[in-house]
Amino acid sequence: MILASAPTKEEFVLEVHHRLSAVYGRQIKYFHDLDPLSELVSALLSHRTQNKNSGQAFANLREIFGTWEQVRDAPTHEVQAAISPCTWPEQKAPRLQQVLRLVTERHGVLNLDFLADMEVSAARQWLEDLPGVGPKTSAAVMSFSTLRAKALPVDSHHFRVAVRLGIIEAKIGETKANRVLENLLPPDFTAQDVYDNHQVTMRHGQKVCFHYRPDCRNCVLLDICPTGQALLHPPSATVPPAPAG
Repeated sequence: MILASAPTKEEFVLEVHHRLSAVYGRQIKYFHDLDPLSELVSALLSHRTQNKNSGQAFANLREIFGTWEQVRDAPTHEVQAAISPCTWPEQKAPRLQQVLRLVTERHGVLNLDFLADMEVSAARQWLEDLPGVGPKTSAAVMSFSTLRAKALPVDSHHFRVAVRLGIIEAKIGETKANRVLENLLPPDFTAQDVYDNHQVTMRHGQKVCFHYRPDCRNCVLLDICPTGQALLHPPSATVPPAPAG
């Protein structure tokens, strides 16, 4: 489908969603079946860390300690050793234990299942009041966990695609982009639709819209992407006139 001239930003975002969904799929299966507390731990470990490494750190915690209460109460150096596959384990170990203690203090027990009974916005704010938890992490907990709530995580791939398409400006940063991009999605989108939007945009960033040398010629969005058009059809340089004589 070719967009009419001057679509609204919401119409543009929906067109992008439809095109990417045609390539990467719809009703995409959720990749986790973790309870919300476990999803929070997973998200905190994943910051600036490859998935395979944060996944190993998460598995180590479960194997060594058995419960999140044991992780909370263990000597910090033991937690740090367990999550050593992550980047900055010396920072993440004390932060993780701090978060687990605060959840216990604020809720009385160490679980986040009660978030299912809250409005999504209120539940995300509850999470973001914890140290080190921003909009991306709160959205990941609400969407990826067994809560399956309507929330849009925005990772670096998603952010890059949105910036190149001109949907957002790079200067707003990933933190603010999270809610800006979520608010541009149709209000009647279901939680599954929002999850699909995250997945297809992320996958496009991973498979086509690379950080270096994006594969614009094979991009389903090329005709509506200002960055791709500029890369493939740069303006001709002005040739100065030859000197007289």
